[in-house]
This record gives sequence, C-alpha cells and structure tokens, in this order.
Amino acid sequence: MEPCFDARDLRKAFGRFATGVTVVTTVLPDGQRIGLTANSFTSVSMSPPLVSWNYRREALGFAAFVQAQHFAVHVLGQHQLHLSPQFASSVPDRFHGVDLETGLGGVPLIKDCAATFECRQWATVEAGDHVILLGEVLRYMHSEAPPLVFHAGGYLQWPQAQCA
Repeated sequence: MEPCFDARDLRKAFGRFATGVTVVTTVLPDGQRIGLTANSFTSVSMSPPLVSWNYRREALGFAAFVQAQHFAVHVLGQHQLHLSPQFASSVPDRFHGVDLETGLGGVPLIKDCAATFECRQWATVEAGDHVILLGEVLRYMHSEAPPLVFHAGGYLQWPQAQCA
C-alpha cells in the first residue's frame, strides 16, 4: 500500500533541502533551442563521468530532452538569478537576451555560468511521474562565481566579501 501524503506539505519538506539552480539546454534537429530551469541536478559517477537530472513526464519539451543526443547543464551563478525564472516561464523564446555560444551537437551554451557540463545522453530511467536523464560529461568548465542556491521557496544570497 502506498503512503498517503499531503502533496503541498511533502513539497514543502523537499524544499528544506538547499539545491543549486541549473538551466538545461538542448537543440532539436530543426535547430529549435529548448531550455528549462531544473534543480534536480547531481553528479553520479567519476568513471565514467556521469551526471543526472530529472524531468516531469508531462512537462513541455519532455520528448525533446528524452530524444536528444546531447544536452548541457548550466550551474547558474548568483549574478544570473534573472535566468532562473526566465527559463521556468512560458515565454515563447526563453533564450531572448541571453549571451550564448554553441556547444557539442549544436546545443546552446549560456556564457559566464558557475559551471557548465556538456553531455551525451547516457540513459534514461523511469521514475514515477518523472524520468531521470543520465548524461556522460564530454566537456565542462567552471569558475569561482558563487552559485545560485534555492531553499524553502526562495533564493539564498551569498554575503559579499568585505575589503579590509
């Protein structure tokens, strides 16, 4: 028998775990760019280098990500807070005004992130109302930029370094 939980309360409990904020991007064969905000990203393995993130089966763009050969995970820096709601919105072009490069497989890469992982689709795993997407890291970069952190329904701000 499945446990019976109040969905809102369970979501609130999950929100007690602080996470980084990522934007995951891919490109369709016709060149259409797809991107979304995700906080389910995690490292999985060093050998081979694998990462994972989860995507709700009923979400817009689900089929594009499941079928994509390549995707990129961008760990947003605190200075990129504006990108989190932009890539979570329903605007027609989530990439509008975003400084981009082109990555492996033609995937759009957001410049100046705290870290970026360019991946080849490794496997997908069915997981309830979500699918876990595993990617093999083919190329990555990182900087010293403080990451954007989400906790209990809001963003955390890192204190700025004080000069002596």
